[in-house]
Amino acid sequence: MKRICFNLIFLIVGFSNVAKAQKEPSKTFAFLLGSWEMQTAKGKIIEQWVQNPDKTLSGKSYRINAKGDSLLTETLQIRKTGDDIFYCSTVTGQNGGKEVCFKLLPSKDRIYVFENQAHDFPQKIVYQNQGKSEMLAWIEGELNGKSRKSEFRYKRQ
Repeated sequence: MKRICFNLIFLIVGFSNVAKAQKEPSKTFAFLLGSWEMQTAKGKIIEQWVQNPDKTLSGKSYRINAKGDSLLTETLQIRKTGDDIFYCSTVTGQNGGKEVCFKLLPSKDRIYVFENQAHDFPQKIVYQNQGKSEMLAWIEGELNGKSRKSEFRYKRQ
């Protein structure tokens, strides 16, 4: 009986978090706003987010190599469509230049999972709010029958 109650509470909390995110996505994802940086062996990855007048969030991600040259890798958007919230990405040189969208799943502990099981890789894009100066993001899914995950540990610029 305790397990049933715990599972019921977990479901209610999870769905209420999605309801909040779906009601006010610009507030829920405000932690993304600004510029984030991750150092890699090949240079830096930068992700920048702004809020638009229509309450959607727009972002861009680019790489800066050791010489200081930058390359736009993707454009991003978080928007409400109907009753759902979507994370949409247009990746340079992939998907024929078409946008691919991932639907927000129930969330908890400031972890936001967007999923698109029909996409080749990744099937999930995840953002974890770790406070004012740090953010963890990762992509995961199956590629060629193997489970894969790549993490991105960002610091606010």
